[in-house]
Amino acid sequence: MQPDPVLASYRPPSQLVLDKEIDHLDVHCRALVGLSPFLTLATADADGFPEVSPRGGDPGFVKVLDEHRLVLPDRQGNNRLDSLRKVAGNPRVALLFFVPGLEETLKVFGTAELLAPDALGVDLTEFGRAPRSVMVVTVQRAYLHCAKAVMRSGLWDPASRIDRAALPPFGVMIRDHCGLETPLPDDAVIRADLALEL
Repeated sequence: MQPDPVLASYRPPSQLVLDKEIDHLDVHCRALVGLSPFLTLATADADGFPEVSPRGGDPGFVKVLDEHRLVLPDRQGNNRLDSLRKVAGNPRVALLFFVPGLEETLKVFGTAELLAPDALGVDLTEFGRAPRSVMVVTVQRAYLHCAKAVMRSGLWDPASRIDRAALPPFGVMIRDHCGLETPLPDDAVIRADLALEL
């Protein structure tokens, strides 16, 4: 196979960039997971078609079981189960952890297993509710990612926040996506009603 000419135009990564990848969660990785209230979860089905999904909770909602395993609770959502169905057919996952105010991120790669919420004997209750299931990730690779993307985006800069009025309410956008004729509840009701699935 011929090398891709676009890829060939990049210089090789430095040795430090290569060496920072480790096969476990060291003390710094564990500390970052413990501070993180938000991550993205990447999965793929058996054919390799990808999915990425946001996950959030109180800081440290993902629990580190040991240096090779972490557990991600699944909270009530819209019951599409896109990520969970993909994990059931292809256990490979990637997680990207964010900490508000911290411009560096943490990447974790491994394999996932779905378990019942009480299978580990770990209390994962949040907001008075137990998770619907848990995903145990066995870590194969982890590394800290540099701050440049978050810095360029101004993600944590209050001056870069978008006025919510720049877009229609979420309920209006969903109504338009689905071609509904009747209006959906306003956004405050949508956010507050745990039984409302959108």
